[in-house]
Amino acid sequence: MLNIGNKQTRVDGPQKVTGKATYTADIAAPFYHAYVLQSTIACGSITAIDTTAAEAFEGVKAIFTHLNLPERLKNKVDYTDPLAPPGKPFRPFYNNTILYNGQPIALVVAESFEQARYASKLIKVTYEEKKFKGSLAENLKNASADRAPEPAKNRGDFTKAFKNSDYTIIREYRQSRNYHNPMEPHATSVEYNSDGNIVVYDKIQGVASSLKYLKGVFGLGADSVRVKSDFVGGAFGSGLRPQYQLFMATLAALELKHNVQMVMTRAQMFSFGYRPEVIHTMKLGCSKDGTLTALSHKTVGETSTFEDFNETIVDWSGLLYKCDNVNLEYELTPVQSYTPLDMRAPGGVSGVYALECAIDELAHEAGIDPLEFRRKNYVDYDQNENKPFTSKELKACYARCEEVFNWNNRKSLAKIDPHLLLGYGMATGSWEALQQPASVALSMNEMGTFTIKCATADIGTGTYTVMSQIAADKLGVSLDKIKFKLGDTAFPDSPIEGGSWTVSSVGSAVAAICEKFQYRIFDVWKRNNPEYQAVAFEAISFQDAKLKYGSKTFAFTEIMQQASKDELSIAHSEAPADGQDTHSGYAHCCVMVEVTVDKELGIIKVPRLVNVSAAGKIINPKTAENQLLGSMIWGLGMALREEGMVDSRYGRVMNANFAEYHIAVNADIHDIHTEFVEEHDDKVNPLGAKGVGELGIVGLAAAISNAIFDATGKRLRKLPMLLDDVLEV
Repeated sequence: MLNIGNKQTRVDGPQKVTGKATYTADIAAPFYHAYVLQSTIACGSITAIDTTAAEAFEGVKAIFTHLNLPERLKNKVDYTDPLAPPGKPFRPFYNNTILYNGQPIALVVAESFEQARYASKLIKVTYEEKKFKGSLAENLKNASADRAPEPAKNRGDFTKAFKNSDYTIIREYRQSRNYHNPMEPHATSVEYNSDGNIVVYDKIQGVASSLKYLKGVFGLGADSVRVKSDFVGGAFGSGLRPQYQLFMATLAALELKHNVQMVMTRAQMFSFGYRPEVIHTMKLGCSKDGTLTALSHKTVGETSTFEDFNETIVDWSGLLYKCDNVNLEYELTPVQSYTPLDMRAPGGVSGVYALECAIDELAHEAGIDPLEFRRKNYVDYDQNENKPFTSKELKACYARCEEVFNWNNRKSLAKIDPHLLLGYGMATGSWEALQQPASVALSMNEMGTFTIKCATADIGTGTYTVMSQIAADKLGVSLDKIKFKLGDTAFPDSPIEGGSWTVSSVGSAVAAICEKFQYRIFDVWKRNNPEYQAVAFEAISFQDAKLKYGSKTFAFTEIMQQASKDELSIAHSEAPADGQDTHSGYAHCCVMVEVTVDKELGIIKVPRLVNVSAAGKIINPKTAENQLLGSMIWGLGMALREEGMVDSRYGRVMNANFAEYHIAVNADIHDIHTEFVEEHDDKVNPLGAKGVGELGIVGLAAAISNAIFDATGKRLRKLPMLLDDVLEV
């Protein structure tokens, strides 16, 4: 009865495909509906706001602005959440100051969404506008390392080593803003109970984040608010921090003493967090034989004027390759926009893009095959931290990817339209393998069904399924005997679902509590069977919901009938083991791509993608492969499609829709192949598992960029790479 390591269909799949899965906007209750009016300027203040006509419109129940925000909320200073960066979090309706274009300035609550939306158009707003400078390029002079965390410590003498290198490059790479845009828009549904308590259904990657925010802002006690989120229709980091719809819906519900729901429109989804625009300056040097001798990576990123958002970007350049002379610099520039937000593989996908493009350029300068150059500079320990890795099977990834892609014979395989140019490229990818503290609760009923509860989330990654697999194997029962419940602040605490750490964190806690239950049932069995008092736990096995000792079997249900009610329920908290920080944990991959470029039209296509990953123990290969595929497709979109365009005059996102903000579609997706190599890791966490949700996107954009150069002889050093860039002379 092995579940771990086998492909398992999602246990929540039937609910999703039949429409029975309840997302935040699906909550059935007699709701009032809320709609936000947003600022049309990016900098300045509101001098007048007239809501008279809107208040008189049919169905309107209330309108909130900075003029009538309850004083108790204006006096509150704690608007933070667990992932709030340094600075002062945005406070809706706090005053008349405009900090960014799209800022909420009025909330209309009505009997229907349509009434609320129409009434918002009747509100008359007068502004005093100030000059706007919102682009990164316009504010580079304000870049400062003081607002950013210090990167990994520099080592060696970069300046001297760079000067003495046989081959050197100095290159600049740029990335545009990217927006998360999950399938499910952000939404909050608040049920107001007769006792004044509220139940909040929120689109969030961790209900604890919303709970902390609500308690801090509204002064709610732990017994007066409960936050739930059974299903999340994708998030990719957009749900890590509570967004303004949570404040709006809760404000309206508490003031009106009525159920309130707010669902963001697709355009409003572009009004908060995003992957920030960044500028990289790379300086690399190597010897004649390709040994990396000097590496410098400087990045300037953007943040808002009120918070200092930061990512770990440049550290990846000190980590992936052996180099004794490394200089890392990271600066932040404030812009008049909302605060950026972690987005799938935050920091890593940006830093590795610049690094892997630069590595490819240096390899070309030295006349060395890109794969061999990377093998030449392979490193088997973390130079940033001077620690060994918990495990690293990147060499095996290189070898298998080389074989599957047929890298060494790539040019001889070309059978292609004479109007198309063919190119091949590769890159290395890596992502952190972290474990966070997590708590779970377990109980067994009289039918032998186990219920495991944890406040974690499932953002479409397969958390329900993987946790059920772990529990089933550890308990020795069939999968249908496990009911895993999540997304409720009434459940034991859990880290936010993000960073690809849920399996290692919550999964380790699930495994530990199942082992704890084994000891519990063993003790009950011995207590009620005196003839087995001398039996050691090691002599026992658990299979088919039974305790086995020699040739004898004892059903769990029979044993637990003899136990007290308290013995049927246990709780457990799991934290990283002592001494775990003596090693560095990372997952690794090799990605290879094939591109075609139309000679006349400049159209870029990617007919073939191959990713081979080393990510420790793969709990469910089916969901893991799906995570890699989705991540790779997103990397393709990042490379060739996605570009948030901001009007430099008004700070307005010009393409806040799917017609103009282009994401990868079916026509872009051709032959994609993923594999895992064997990787045993007994140090990273008790399961030996590493997350894969981020891994597939890291390095993908660089591989495509390198392939475009191979096809055209032209280096494109900004994302996205468009046909206009190819055709430019």
